[in-house]
Amino acid sequence: MFDIAIKNGTVVDGSGSPGFRADVVVSGDKIQAVGDSTNVEARRIIDAQGLVVCPGFVDMHTHSDILLLANPRQESKIMQGVTTEVLGQDGLSYAPVNPSTLQILRKNLKGLNGDCEELAWDWSSVGDYLALFDGKVAVNVCYLIPHGAIRLLVLGTETRTATDGELTQMRALVAEAMSEGGVGFSTGLTYPPCAYADLRELVACCQGITPLGGYFAPHLRSYGAHFVEAINEALQVGRESGAPVHFTHFHSSFEPNKHRANEVLAILDSARSQGMDVTLDSYPYTAASTFLGGFFPSWVHAGGPAKFLERIASPVEREKIRREMEIEGCDGFSHVPIDWPNIVVGGVAGEKNQWAVGGSIAKLAAEKGKAPFDLACELLLDEKLEVSILAFIGFEKNVQTIMQHPAHMVGTDGLLIGARPHPRAWGTFARYLQHYTRELNILTLPQCIRKMTFLPAARLGLPQRGLVREGMAADLVVFDAERIEDTATYENPRSHPRGIAYVLVNGQIAVENGKHTGALAGRVLKKNQA
Repeated sequence: MFDIAIKNGTVVDGSGSPGFRADVVVSGDKIQAVGDSTNVEARRIIDAQGLVVCPGFVDMHTHSDILLLANPRQESKIMQGVTTEVLGQDGLSYAPVNPSTLQILRKNLKGLNGDCEELAWDWSSVGDYLALFDGKVAVNVCYLIPHGAIRLLVLGTETRTATDGELTQMRALVAEAMSEGGVGFSTGLTYPPCAYADLRELVACCQGITPLGGYFAPHLRSYGAHFVEAINEALQVGRESGAPVHFTHFHSSFEPNKHRANEVLAILDSARSQGMDVTLDSYPYTAASTFLGGFFPSWVHAGGPAKFLERIASPVEREKIRREMEIEGCDGFSHVPIDWPNIVVGGVAGEKNQWAVGGSIAKLAAEKGKAPFDLACELLLDEKLEVSILAFIGFEKNVQTIMQHPAHMVGTDGLLIGARPHPRAWGTFARYLQHYTRELNILTLPQCIRKMTFLPAARLGLPQRGLVREGMAADLVVFDAERIEDTATYENPRSHPRGIAYVLVNGQIAVENGKHTGALAGRVLKKNQA
């Protein structure tokens, strides 16, 4: 007898092919059959009449590195059909480390990933870190080796370029981390310490992933005034190292790039036509989201969190920083002068400044009779850097153009912290299926599901996932394509979508009749393993 039979559904199998009527039979953690199950006996029958059955969704860009451990149920993702999350993004995660660098990362990244006092914070290797997730969380996990952690181990918080000997150390550390479970290497070239790296360093690190088939996932050095140069730098890393390049949270934003989506995609297409393995992901919103300190010049971060706070507290240093950010355009804000009316506070750590959540820096400053830059500095000082923000810098036409690219995949880039975070952590997948597929017809349903399933599984090197086929892993979503609805908004972001009836992770039912079951069947997924 089999465990589960999902009957009478329309299977959209992830390949991009049209849907077809079939039953899906599951036993253990595998799909046993796809077809007619009339004579099949199963312990559990799910009637999927009028519903779509498809592979579990893969979130190609997440910031769940700490809060998934704090909240293993991960309602924000599992309730929208996500069965696999890719951690370690933007070069900003927590392994490999030593005790000193782990504490630096913990302090630096509170405004991005939050914190968890219940964790022991005692791991060092990638293997140790990933063991915290394996079999203990609701979703599967893949891990990108974070550039920031590697650089801290070798150069600490120094802002200089690396020596040849240090490049050798970095390459070896990346290779070791890959052997312990990584799927690739990420960097965040607007975020210190990643921002201090030159091309040689990026190439050396990527040479540590290529023998094991990893890919390079860059947060570009500029999405603003030097967007094209930044794209070309990432492609050059791929050419020199041999690593595939996956442009993470790819967007054509900031006023200088308002009409450039087709132009920059053509650069990627040119590289692909020359034989490079180039892919990309994006979220379906015009607002970005990060931590407020990330918009400050990279030199302000030199020496670590304490030095950052010391500099923004100094009247002399503050004036220098203000000029760079508001007039010249600093590297933290992609070399574009910062637009305070479009920077909205998403969350703060303490009670004192909860009044600021949901307001733009410009509006809040006007209410207090302060300059916007001064208010931003005071928030960072009060909250010890733990301030998350939304930045309304994008253009809807560009969002739609990018999602239609054949090498495009889906990622939320969602922050899970703050009283009013970006809705993309709760709504991305339903928004693609509802708004851009059913309502606007920009994507067909098979195209959209392929971008959420097979394409990312292939990018990650997961041959047993991403398709509804016999022998594949039983990560499955059952949903109503005519009624699926994204309910997360900027005003009420923590709102789950409607229309997702069942979600299975490794053959266990994680969502049943639209309710979380509490199942924690997620595994750490490694390249070329089931």
